[in-house]
Amino acid sequence: MPRIVKHPDDRRNEILDAAQALFFERGYERTTINDVIAQIGISKGGFYHHFSAKEDLLEGITARLSQDAVARVRDILDDPSLSALERLNGFMARSRSTKLADAPKFRAAFDVVFRPENLLLYHRINAASIAVMRPVLSSIIAQGKAEGAFTVPDPEGAAEIILHLGASTYDAVARTITAIGTAEEDAAIEALDQRLQFQGVAIDRILGLPDGSLTFVEPGFTRAVMTAR
Repeated sequence: MPRIVKHPDDRRNEILDAAQALFFERGYERTTINDVIAQIGISKGGFYHHFSAKEDLLEGITARLSQDAVARVRDILDDPSLSALERLNGFMARSRSTKLADAPKFRAAFDVVFRPENLLLYHRINAASIAVMRPVLSSIIAQGKAEGAFTVPDPEGAAEIILHLGASTYDAVARTITAIGTAEEDAAIEALDQRLQFQGVAIDRILGLPDGSLTFVEPGFTRAVMTAR
């Protein structure tokens, strides 16, 4: 049988497809590069032509998941009838719904980055996500500035700051993951929920909005996501 030669982008996506399926099913730590190679039937050389380590797979998957998240809210982003505040709240609501629905898979793949020894990996996947989300958020903020609803001198800078706020929850998320199933679970979840609520207030203030203008988290959301299995 003749050897099938695929376009590099197609092969890269095929590898990411296999890795994502395995990470979501088995978890990141229980999946090896050899598992990914066996899943799609390529050589080790073929794999290492596209990725140098398993961490690169998680970074690539993060970028693709962020692109998928944007695609899922494309109707909200493109709706000309929405104000910037309505668009931003709609974007956040759809994002929460997606996170809740896919929480078990996301937890299996990404909990590992909240371990101290994987802090560099956390920053890598955070950067991959921000690169996709920055222009989307910048556009919404620029609309809000033009409408006079958001008081920001620099929409792109505001978007950058808001997205980097997510990194401030790293320790709270890590503590909550460790506390799940222990006597500290309720306290850890409550602390994380309070941190996320405060993050929502911080975003309001960055944009010059009254506190509570944005719905960043809803009651029960934090517990549902963090206890999903």
